[in-house]
Amino acid sequence: MIDLSALNIAALSLFLFCWLFYQPLLTLLSRPGGAVINTDLMVVRSAWMHNMARRENRFMDGQLLAQALSSSSFFASSNLILIAATAGVLFGGQASFRNVSSLVAIKTSSRLLFEAQLGLVVLTLARGLLDFIWGIRQLNYVLAAIGATPERADDATHHAYGDVAGRLLNPALHSVNSGVRGYYFALAAAAWLFGPLTFMAATIVAVGLLVWRQRRSPAAMAIADLRKLLESSKASEPR
Repeated sequence: MIDLSALNIAALSLFLFCWLFYQPLLTLLSRPGGAVINTDLMVVRSAWMHNMARRENRFMDGQLLAQALSSSSFFASSNLILIAATAGVLFGGQASFRNVSSLVAIKTSSRLLFEAQLGLVVLTLARGLLDFIWGIRQLNYVLAAIGATPERADDATHHAYGDVAGRLLNPALHSVNSGVRGYYFALAAAAWLFGPLTFMAATIVAVGLLVWRQRRSPAAMAIADLRKLLESSKASEPR
């Protein structure tokens, strides 16, 4: 059995709560009266796909998506390397535990606790990797949808194609964002190696930073303004 102190249990419980329930928290913050980047970008991306459907030359749209696909693949590859490196230490057995526990900064009381600490890092990274993989697959679906959109059609048809493409693009990039978020929680999980108090502090800082970037960062403010511009221009369009 892993000898966990009450402080370690409290720190782990806090981390698991924040890690597993961050997305519902973000959904709560995005309700009317609150704005977050993710929900604002859903409007922006939908507008992009509707504009794409009306364009005759969609080379630019394909290039933009190819760039997103390339970035996602890079993050997924980096994630896989980190998993392999952490798993290498995890399965290094007694030698890894002896070498790491000799460091003054590392706070681990037993080999089983050490393996649990590294296992949590691997778990957070693995979840992020699965999000990246799913995001990459969905981005390929979006590229297929762009290629299938007819060049010449009436406005209603173009609107329908743009709507479908937007419904594909939003969850695709949502999955990629979830994968990137996994790095924040993986860093917080790695802080457990430095003790439960450091673990708790890192978890709180990671969540606070994520929420601030979603709601109060300059990028969040700019995207919120962009959403307002798009919605106001759509409202002023002749029906």
